[in-house]
Amino acid sequence: MPHPLIKGLLNLFLQSHCPLCQRSTPSHLCEYCERQLQQCRLQDPKIFWQRPIPVFSWGVYGGSLKRAIAVMKYENQPQIAKPLGQWLGETWLLNSPIDHQNLLVVPIPLHPSKQKTRGYNQAALIAQSFCQTAELKFKLNGLERVRETKAQFGLSASEREKNLAAAFVVGQELRRIPPTVPVLLVDDIYTTGATAAAAVQTLSECKIPILGLVALATTNKNK
Repeated sequence: MPHPLIKGLLNLFLQSHCPLCQRSTPSHLCEYCERQLQQCRLQDPKIFWQRPIPVFSWGVYGGSLKRAIAVMKYENQPQIAKPLGQWLGETWLLNSPIDHQNLLVVPIPLHPSKQKTRGYNQAALIAQSFCQTAELKFKLNGLERVRETKAQFGLSASEREKNLAAAFVVGQELRRIPPTVPVLLVDDIYTTGATAAAAVQTLSECKIPILGLVALATTNKNK
């Protein structure tokens, strides 16, 4: 048994700082921020699981969850994706709108130049953690973003659609998969649905079946 002082110093050394509030924590997020984030959960994650694009979502895009996503994306804190993806996976296991596991999970990709600048694709990190928890097959490069688009924020619905026209192509990983295997898309935020619609159109043109999209957060005004 280590001396209590040494043990205390080791625990202090092993502690990291919560990326949302800077409190010391042995986990990716501190208990306080976890509680704040849990308050953003949707009571019914299947509420938007309806045509034309069924959407399954963990939480409401606002408050602590909106800030956590912003910090993850713009403040170089990719580790936040792991617990968020895990919660999304746990919610899927408990509330999945489908009863089979034979599907492929594909994250919405970033354009290579944007991913190079950011250093990672937050949707891919969320999807990877989601798949590890829900025990689903993860296809990182199922879709590719071949056209760099402007930021969607502030654009009208028609401008968003035009902005994303021909933005995606089917990636090599899906070209090798028989089109009978359905795809579940994953993104960090679902707002107007323009990005999801563009991805769905690309897959549909190759006759790849799409179940829907899983989003960490969604706005209440969509659908």
